[in-house]
Amino acid sequence: MAALGAEARGGRKPFGADALIACDQLVRIYTVDRMRVLALQGLDLLVAEGELTALVGASGSGKSTLLNILAGLDAPTAGVARVAGQDLGTMTARQRLTYRRHTVGFVWQQAARNLLPYLTAAHNVAVPMRLAGVGPRERRRRTAELLELMGVGRCRDLTPDRMSGGEQQRAAIAVALANRPRLLLADEPTGELDSRTAADVFAAIRAANGELGTTVLIVTHDAAVAAQVRRTVAIRDGRTSTETLRRAASGGGAAGDHEVVEYAMLDRAGRLQLPREMTEPLGMRDRVLLRSAGDHIGVWPDDRKDNQSTDSTDSTKGAGSTEGTESTDGKGRGR
Repeated sequence: MAALGAEARGGRKPFGADALIACDQLVRIYTVDRMRVLALQGLDLLVAEGELTALVGASGSGKSTLLNILAGLDAPTAGVARVAGQDLGTMTARQRLTYRRHTVGFVWQQAARNLLPYLTAAHNVAVPMRLAGVGPRERRRRTAELLELMGVGRCRDLTPDRMSGGEQQRAAIAVALANRPRLLLADEPTGELDSRTAADVFAAIRAANGELGTTVLIVTHDAAVAAQVRRTVAIRDGRTSTETLRRAASGGGAAGDHEVVEYAMLDRAGRLQLPREMTEPLGMRDRVLLRSAGDHIGVWPDDRKDNQSTDSTDSTKGAGSTEGTESTDGKGRGR
């Protein structure tokens, strides 16, 4: 007991203490027509300050639920979600308002949800600053700076109905950045745009990340967008399943070439989601065999014809014969 007390007094850092976003075994349960729906099932996620990260997943995987929690629009049922050191699960209504006004900016897929239709682009950008008590001179300066950075300075005196869809989205990003949030969340911001316009909008998001240092988490189905970020996190069945990292190619590759590596995600409970395209051809279901081989872990289908246990010699022999199916290394990474 004394040792435990000393450890507690030592102030051990919580999970993800140095990350801007830290989700620790996050759970969100909804009740729909008297049925319980598990949107998030113990999700873990860390995003460092200054990252530009894409979040992908099938419809119903939980990615929009996660974004709404991080935006302060929803609250987790269990687990922890922290942004910039603030626990989103314990906030009061007043604290959530302050959080949404200063810490996080949000861009919706539908442009009509991002801009007030009766205000010009400049006035839309100024509204969040006015609500935050920013003076008129600073509002004008900041508005002009953001509209120019987003490439829509020419639209400052136009209402949304006189702007194209891409211009509306870029103006919406300027609105989201007005109060210098540390985190920008974007839910399918290019989903209703053609490929050329989508590229312009994504360039504006990259400018927010690169020139302003704003951390960006973007939900997207657009493969072209996901392929341009350094880190792509996939969600499946309410948990992070895989993570794709893109690094500059080594070994004398051409300028702009990237090495793409996909990892399986190992959560804090030791759970690992194996991709269906790997498990189904091998007949893996219900249970699998695991064997530690020093520098990696082998995973094999359970091909026994009955439920009786086999001795360790037989198991080892069967495992060795299918060593080509191993899917993780000693660090829980995909092979």
